[in-house]
Amino acid sequence: MALPFSTLRHLATTLLVSSLLYFSFLISLAASPSLQAHVLYLHSVGKTWLRNATEPEHFGFLPGQVTPFHFSTSDGESLHAWHILPLATYLTHQTALIAGNQTRTILADDPDAFLVIYFHGTAGNLASGWRPPGYRALSAGDPERIHVLAFDYRGFGLSSSTPPTEPGLVEDGIAAVRWALDAGAPASRIVLYGQSLGAAVALGTAARMADYDFAGLVLTAGFADVRSLTATYRVIGVLPLLAPIARFPALVDFFNGYLTSTWRSADRLAEYVRVREGRGGRYRVTILHARDDITILPEHSNVLYWRAVAAAQNQSVGYEEFSERKDTRLFGKQGGWFAEHRSNTGVIRQEMLPNGGHNRIVTYPAASAAVLSTIMAAAAVADTKS
Repeated sequence: MALPFSTLRHLATTLLVSSLLYFSFLISLAASPSLQAHVLYLHSVGKTWLRNATEPEHFGFLPGQVTPFHFSTSDGESLHAWHILPLATYLTHQTALIAGNQTRTILADDPDAFLVIYFHGTAGNLASGWRPPGYRALSAGDPERIHVLAFDYRGFGLSSSTPPTEPGLVEDGIAAVRWALDAGAPASRIVLYGQSLGAAVALGTAARMADYDFAGLVLTAGFADVRSLTATYRVIGVLPLLAPIARFPALVDFFNGYLTSTWRSADRLAEYVRVREGRGGRYRVTILHARDDITILPEHSNVLYWRAVAAAQNQSVGYEEFSERKDTRLFGKQGGWFAEHRSNTGVIRQEMLPNGGHNRIVTYPAASAAVLSTIMAAAAVADTKS
């Protein structure tokens, strides 16, 4: 039975209006770097449900376990941060910490301590969502020596209100590493951990500081670059950005040509590996993703691994050819797998988890194990040099 003309007219009008609104939004997005920043970074979206990020006890930490503070960047921004103590270390110093003594000297005074610098993703701040449980999970891998430094980029949370940009966020990452070095943590005991957008910032930081012998990089739910991300990316995990026009590559390319933040993470990772290999410097990169991540599809991690291994082998190999030759090994009964490449100086490992979504994955044992494996490998190297 045919639909009444009035119903068809209503549907056509709705489709036309929706299309006009969508294309008006895309045109506005292309023309406005400020609007692009708000859509990509979501830095104006706060998600701590009225709890104060300067009071970490609101987020499940013990009194004095976390020191909130600010540090400065090279271009004059002020960034809000948390220094989170490992649990056993906290218990050793509990009385003094509750009295208000700072945690920075504890890090400097422990030659066996490691520091995980946590680069968070879009939206909210360092205290939002799964982030605090993630910090605890990473530190729990070794409760005697894994400290965590979490910080907000410019424009996020209680950091400077300067709008975020790609160069600005990389400067923020470098400033976080500088703070750690000044606090007494050598690069060989620093792990750069990035989740989602944070993986891109961590890579931008590592690429700029490729001369430093970091303990390693752990990249969780990362993406290859913004251009390839836009076709499938869902804002706040729900709203598709360019999916409605994904069948029209010319339109997607036209829009992508106006992007002010490109975050070419695959290129940066390849360059980082090339620099480390060329200088004979030790490095370790772990790439984690969950198959059920609908915000950033797991294929992005496949691209990151491909580019990293190709750079390590100094080969120009296509993605399809590389994928056919890729040696993946199953673990568990739910379809998880890993692949690993080792060279004379570096290790590149990819792990695909059967579940974990986009954000929960940071609280999973696989994330803790990736950090702990990185630390154990770095400690073993240090022991051979002593």
